[in-house]
Amino acid sequence: MPHFIIECSQDILQQRTPDELLDTVYETADATGLFALNDIKVRLQPYQYYRLGAGKKNFLHVFGYIMEGRTTEQKADLSRQITSLLSELLPDISFLSVSISDFEAATYSNKALINPENTGKDRHFGL
Repeated sequence: MPHFIIECSQDILQQRTPDELLDTVYETADATGLFALNDIKVRLQPYQYYRLGAGKKNFLHVFGYIMEGRTTEQKADLSRQITSLLSELLPDISFLSVSISDFEAATYSNKALINPENTGKDRHFGL
């Protein structure tokens, strides 16, 4: 946790490499100090088939999923920072957006949480 999923039109990868996009989101999230060291996960999903509005040619959207507990201001700042840096990388993109959503701690589970040795229910147990 957190998870950042980059969805974009396939042509974006002609403008920037996957590593440039992944690294921009990863490094920006890391620099905020909001997340535990080595917890950040970033994935990229390009789309070959999509439909956009008239005159629009491409898009990129970052879905950020983070554990609840950060303020609205922290989430908004994270969203703005990612948007700003990606805008610099992709100045001619038609649509560029970022949304940050909370995971609810009460309904979240992972491998560490179901480990019978993890009596303290630490979601980072054994990592």
